[in-house]
Order: sequence, then structure tokens, then C-alpha cells
Amino acid sequence: MTSPLLLQSAPQSPSTASTDEAVWPKLCLLGDWTLVNYQELCRRAQKPSETPRSLDASGLLNLDTAGATLLVKLLGAEALATLIPDATGLTDERRALLQAVADSMLDREPAPPSTYRWGDGLERLGLWVHSGWSQFTQFLGFTGLTLVTLIGLLPRPWRWRWTALVAQMQQAGLNAVPIVALLNFLVGAVVAFLGATVLTQFGATIYTVDLVAYAFMRELGVLLAAILLAGRTASAFTAQIGSMKVNEELDALKVQGLSPIELLVVPRLLALLITLPLLTFVAILSGIAGGAMVAVLSLDISLARFMGIVQQVPLIHFWLGLSKAPVFAVLIALIGCLEGFKVGGSAESVGERTTSSVVQCIFVVILIDAVAALFFMEMGW
Repeated sequence: MTSPLLLQSAPQSPSTASTDEAVWPKLCLLGDWTLVNYQELCRRAQKPSETPRSLDASGLLNLDTAGATLLVKLLGAEALATLIPDATGLTDERRALLQAVADSMLDREPAPPSTYRWGDGLERLGLWVHSGWSQFTQFLGFTGLTLVTLIGLLPRPWRWRWTALVAQMQQAGLNAVPIVALLNFLVGAVVAFLGATVLTQFGATIYTVDLVAYAFMRELGVLLAAILLAGRTASAFTAQIGSMKVNEELDALKVQGLSPIELLVVPRLLALLITLPLLTFVAILSGIAGGAMVAVLSLDISLARFMGIVQQVPLIHFWLGLSKAPVFAVLIALIGCLEGFKVGGSAESVGERTTSSVVQCIFVVILIDAVAALFFMEMGW
């Protein structure tokens, strides 16, 4: 037989766990297991050398979450959960309290260390593929729902949310003009410096103008503007809708018979569809202006000559770059809003979904841009 287990509590006499000579070790709790006595309990309580098979709480005077937590730490969440149903001397309230604390701490217990196996990598890859496919199908469903709502609103202009649309255009478009212009201006200067550094070795410094013009008209202008909106606007969409979900405002809208898609998603989608092409135009002009500054100040190329070379660039490159802006706008708006609707009931979930929204938007924008570049090249445009 095992020796008796001692679990001491204060200020009452020590709690004892004695061995049932006939059957199994038995744990008896005595005294006040409360927050007031928590430090004394931690000092006097002893961890059992053997897991008890029964629990007697007839001598337990008081119990709160602090005492229940300490008991879980001493016995283990899983062991205590098996003792609670058959415990004697427990009131229904104390039994429910112990069960809730045990269940809560059971989820926090660290998983046992596992050895790596050759199949673990394939399993993890399969989980990633399944998660990606699930997110893709959710995105397609959300896109279809948004399009159906938008088409249903077109013949009913009295239901258009003009105030929300204008407000989102200001937040997503007008307020983003300074950062978009500044960033593209600096990147244009860097591209010009880089092009001049390489082309000077071949005596072709003048082609730096073509490099800057082609780069910003076809790729960099729309790409940088979309990435900035992905980090600035998509995250805002996710945080706004996610906070509304946490505060149960979305449920309130549904109870009133209002559609969250119509009120929240459609104005944001239309706002980005309108503003991103305009921001792309601003980005192209700013990038070329940055290149012009470097050309005038460092490359001895006059501004008139610089503009003359830019005017010779075929206009199709400008339209090719601008054509990608509506696609990026739709993707950024839908991903940002969808991640907002996925938010759970905690602030931590808002942060996780906001991060996921930014990462997904930037990844999708770069992926679509790469596919479009390959397509345009194969088409000879």
C-alpha cells in the first residue's frame, strides 16, 4: 500500500489524503481553499506521489477559483476531471467550479513531445493544402454573395449608401495620396540611380529615362499603390468589421433585417474600385517625377529632354498598368472584408485576422501581377 498523501490548507487543519486499505488511495480535502489562504496553501500543500482514485470533500469549508486552480496544479487537470464526477461531499456549485477550472486548464497543458517522423512533413503539407483550398472556396463564396448583392442594388438606387461610399473613398483614397506619392517618388529616384549606375558603363545613360517610364507605367506604379492599400486599407477593413463582430453589432444589423454585405462590403468595394486607379495614376506620375529629379540633378539630362523621351513611350504600357488596378481593388476589398467576418469573439482574433488579411492581400497582388506580366509578354504587348 502507498503511504498517505498530505495536502495541507490554511487556516484550518491540514488536508489529508489517506490510502483506502481495501481499494484505492483516497484524497480528503479539509479547510478553506480560497484566495485569502493561497500563499499558505502553496507552502503547505504537497504534490501526491501517486494519483488518488477517489475524492472526499466532506471537510471542505470554502472553495474558489484560486483553490481549484491549485488543486489542478497538484493533481493535474486530467486526473482531477476523472475524480470530480464520483467525488463525495461536493455541492453542485463546487463540482461545477472544479469541472470548469479543470476543463480550462486541460486545454492549456502542453502537448507531450513528439518525435519527428518522415510522414510528418507530408501531413503538414496536406494540412496547408487543405487550409488553402478551404480559404479559396470561402473567398469564392463570399465573392459570389457580394456580386449578387451588388447586382441586386443596381436597379434600386434609393438603397445605395452614398454617405458610406464617399466616406470610404476619402479614407481609402484621398487620405492615401500623400504616402503613395512620397513612396513612389522615392522609388522612382532609386530606380533612376540604379539604372544610371549600370547604364553609364555602356555610355547609355539616356536610357535611364526609358527605364523609369516603362517600369512605373507597366509595373511599379500599380504594384506599389496596391501593396500600400493592402497594408493600409485592407487591414482597416478587417479591423473595423472584426470589431463590429466582437461587439455584436453585426448581429444587431441582422436582427433589424439589414444586410451586412450591403451596408459594409459594397461601399468599401466600390470605393476601392474608384480610388485605386486614381492612386495608380498618382503613383505613376510621382515615380516619373522622382526619376526626373535624379536625371536633372545627377545625370545632366534636362527636364525638357526627359519629358520628350517620356512622351515617346507608347501609351499602351500606361493602359496595361492601369488595367490591373480594378482587379487589385476587388481582391483587396474582398479579402479585407472576408477576414473581418472571420473574426472570433476576442481582441486576439482581431489581430490575427488583420495580419492574415495583409499577408493574403500582398501575396495575391504580387501573384496576379506576375501572372499578368507573363501574359502580357506572351501576347507581345
